[in-house]
Amino acid sequence: MAESYETMPELEEDSQKGRFLTFVIGKETYGIEIRYVTEIIGLQDITEMPDMPDYLKGIINLRGTIIPVMDVRLRFGKQPRNYDDRTCIIVIDCGVVAVGLTVDSVSEVLTLPEQDIAELPGIGGRQNGGYIKNVGKAGDTVILIIECEKLLSAQDLKRLAAEP
Repeated sequence: MAESYETMPELEEDSQKGRFLTFVIGKETYGIEIRYVTEIIGLQDITEMPDMPDYLKGIINLRGTIIPVMDVRLRFGKQPRNYDDRTCIIVIDCGVVAVGLTVDSVSEVLTLPEQDIAELPGIGGRQNGGYIKNVGKAGDTVILIIECEKLLSAQDLKRLAAEP
């Protein structure tokens, strides 16, 4: 019986391999590995924090846990947009800190086989701050796959760690 418990994390990791939560920012579709996603919540009241970059909108209290919130649209250098009833917060945990990501809308969870995931072409690969790891293809849709560990800079992490 103990043997089956030891293999459970491996089975869980295998079942999540190639699975991505897709969401939309403007006209682009992005994906984040499902293993990083904790939950998807509706828009909450965000408490602004002083001296933070504009893309770090503030913090929310999620069932007693304080979570910083990042506007992905602003993080990617896009024009700001008013939040509406489709705006969601995707709570992710990249191991260092849990973060809420505001996105225009959430699409679906997709399984992308390895052959449908390609390396970034040379254009803009490193100019994007390293946020985009790969490119996925689902039918005619191109999915920009996010490297969630790169969304927060070392300076952002230091600032957030200093908050109570």
